Amino acid sequence: MEGLTMNQTQTKETTSLTKEQENFAQKLFHAYTTRTPLLVSDWQGAVNDDETAYRVQRRLTDLKKEKVGGYKVSLTSEETQKMFASTSPLYGAQVTSRFLHAPTSVSLSNLMEPLVEVELEFKAVKELKSTDSLLELMQKTTVAAGLEVPDSRFKDWFPTLSKYLVMSDAAVGGLVLYGNEKPTTEVFKTTEELAHVNCELLYNGKKLKEGVSSEVLNNPLNSLHWLVKKLEEQGTPLQTGQMVSTGTFVLPPKLAVGNWTAKFDHTLGNVELTVTK
Repeated sequence: MEGLTMNQTQTKETTSLTKEQENFAQKLFHAYTTRTPLLVSDWQGAVNDDETAYRVQRRLTDLKKEKVGGYKVSLTSEETQKMFASTSPLYGAQVTSRFLHAPTSVSLSNLMEPLVEVELEFKAVKELKSTDSLLELMQKTTVAAGLEVPDSRFKDWFPTLSKYLVMSDAAVGGLVLYGNEKPTTEVFKTTEELAHVNCELLYNGKKLKEGVSSEVLNNPLNSLHWLVKKLEEQGTPLQTGQMVSTGTFVLPPKLAVGNWTAKFDHTLGNVELTVTK
């Protein structure tokens, strides 16, 4: 698909979907807009390979009729890959309205079955390429502390949803919250330092989880590089200004009403979220 515009790519992929797959994308969009969950049993087997799953995802993104603000990368640890029977990460496109600057508040009524993760968020301030070294990726990005809220259009989805349904459902994208952005090279002197970022996740003031960035493909920059390469291969390269949520430090708990805080070291600061009914 190299050389095609986004609209041309979407048109080509829409026509390549079977009627069942087009219906699947439409049902995902309906669930997204109405927050009425789909049953996994109704859609098992609708998608059976990565390429088709990403085509369904792009159709779903097209139906949202909103600019893509960035991406989330999932399955970035050995543990989560095993849970979803995968040997590699996967990504989901996220529309602009799903990226929120913290501190902020959200209502559970606007979500479906959300979880909560702690991540690093990178924003491309220059064109990122698959040929870039990890150092070059640092030099071309900002970094921010992040708190992601995965959410799925399927009922009882975690941790039993199949990889292909996860991919079709925009990598179960919900919300991405991010703290203050800083040039990555101002926060970290070397690429190796990015493998040693520590974070504590607090719920109503009590520590619930703690994790380290090495859980994310040994270094979140590896996750960013994987995404840049994958999008290039698919003919839809990452755009300047888009943000990437690179993967969770911890196995995610369920999001609940109350106050959530992710505390990061390396001067990254905190990300605070208030959840209401």
